[in-house]
Amino acid sequence: MVKRLSHLDKHGRASMVDVSSKAATAREAKAEAVVALSPAAFDAVASDKAPKGDVLAAARIAGIAAAKKTAELIPLCHSIPLSHVAVEIEADTRHSALRVVASARTTAPTGVEMEALVAASVAALTIYDMIKAVDRAAVIESVRLLAKSGGKSGSYRAPKARKR
Repeated sequence: MVKRLSHLDKHGRASMVDVSSKAATAREAKAEAVVALSPAAFDAVASDKAPKGDVLAAARIAGIAAAKKTAELIPLCHSIPLSHVAVEIEADTRHSALRVVASARTTAPTGVEMEALVAASVAALTIYDMIKAVDRAAVIESVRLLAKSGGKSGSYRAPKARKR
């Protein structure tokens, strides 16, 4: 059985999902983005010597700010009250990579997966912007939902990431 896409109306046109009859419940989501850097760019970030300044602080702030603007960026997303947004950045020295993990929480009638994904994406883009003078070949390797909880569809946990 093929499930109907929730953002299509009965005529197949894109439309915003009506959540007015759904109960506001506690919801949480976590997403990640991985940014692969050259060893020189990775060292510049790790030693806080990137030409534009503190890469990790800028990325965290950008990710949090972006999560709050998700409904403005993604046309069919609902504007929801965010209870909490966090952006953590882990260094993977072995692969000269940075792993951005963004989490978002709300009590609303719809989930926060997109807010977490937007936060991780924009934080990764900010890392690129902050180090492009050192490494224009940096790659945002992946952006994905790691987990979500709450709502009618229940919980989700992503399978383990493929090895690089």
